[in-house]
Amino acid sequence: MFNSKKLVINIKNQLSKNLNLDFNLSNNYSYNLFPKPNFKFENGSFLNGVKNSGEIKIYVSPKYLLFPNKIKIEKVIFDKMNFNLNKENYNFFIELLNNDFSNFTLKVKNSNIFYKNIENDVLFINKIDQLKYLYDTKNFENILLADNKIFNIPYKIEIRNDTNKKKIISKINLDFINLYIENNLNYLNDEKDGFLKVIYNQNKGEGKYILKKNSFKFNFYDRSLDQNFKYNGFINLKPFFSELSGNLNRINLDELLNSNSILAQLLKTGLLNNKNLNINANIITKKATSLKDLINLSLNVKISEGLVDINETKFSLKNYADIKITDSLLYANNNNLTLDALISINVKDFNEVYRILQTPRNNRKEIKKIEFRFNYNFDQMIAKLSDIKVDETINQKVNKTLNQIILKDNNLQNKIYLKSLINQAMNDYVG
Repeated sequence: MFNSKKLVINIKNQLSKNLNLDFNLSNNYSYNLFPKPNFKFENGSFLNGVKNSGEIKIYVSPKYLLFPNKIKIEKVIFDKMNFNLNKENYNFFIELLNNDFSNFTLKVKNSNIFYKNIENDVLFINKIDQLKYLYDTKNFENILLADNKIFNIPYKIEIRNDTNKKKIISKINLDFINLYIENNLNYLNDEKDGFLKVIYNQNKGEGKYILKKNSFKFNFYDRSLDQNFKYNGFINLKPFFSELSGNLNRINLDELLNSNSILAQLLKTGLLNNKNLNINANIITKKATSLKDLINLSLNVKISEGLVDINETKFSLKNYADIKITDSLLYANNNNLTLDALISINVKDFNEVYRILQTPRNNRKEIKKIEFRFNYNFDQMIAKLSDIKVDETINQKVNKTLNQIILKDNNLQNKIYLKSLINQAMNDYVG
């Protein structure tokens, strides 16, 4: 009979050597001979001593089973594990690609990755359905393949590490929104450079970037026939500060304002409400796909000291009105994303406004400026207007009529509803 204790010690040493991790395998383990010889350890620990619930199953070659000193690991499986990552070990799964997987494979399944901040609070959770490390004998590359979920959004990832050429190729697929991202990173020198390709539906984009020790600079542009957008940006990592500017021919506001969009879900996590995070972004677009009258949008997004706002955002409604957003705040409350802002509308052609609204002629009083507080819940699709001023005058009847606006998923129904509501307010204003 073989010496199981010595065998376990050799397994631990081989794991530590092959994966460059300090394993602390528990004494709580079981051994199975079939279908292949394997050891199953409960509540092992590694990753800087952080305990991980679940189990570690290690398959060994039967050839050397009776010779502990020659034991050979063929496969390692982490099952139902909780990986706790923070700023010290955030690149744990990428670093594993630097190990030698030519003689064995590593799998992770039914597990979770908890990303934590400095205060050890969980920022978000990445669920691992299946994750696998293996070696491509043809191209001499380590490969990471994974099926994951984040914010309940499924995605697939493939990462290849060519240690000879010092190059990492990563591919991310989000099939449910037809999004594909491919990244090529050269890390031969201290100043790393990369190339990014993005395909979203029928739109194709490409970008180049330079990554230094504490900074990231990029240029990203559309490769589609209509040349829809171009972005330039700079990110300083210590301290974190980002400047982003972009130009688009058009923007899809339905996707941007959707409560289930990736941006909305990110805002709800509170990840951006970090006092050490400072971002300024300006996106300029000529028109919106869903609102034909909206033109010349200048969207300003600022994240500073834990607050997110869109102050100084401006757009026009063709040639009849200019709109400006100030004193704004984007925040999440009870998992509902809300915008609170001051809206100012300068009316350039009030007759055109009345024509579009089909306002009765006896209610078509000249208007130059409208100002109001605006509170919109993206999830419930409810808008509340207050402190409404028409040409610097507050009319209580107008405020009462427009106090609460409840929208629907149907755009046509919303247009009819809003026309009727605004015309009622105009009737109240005229008296």
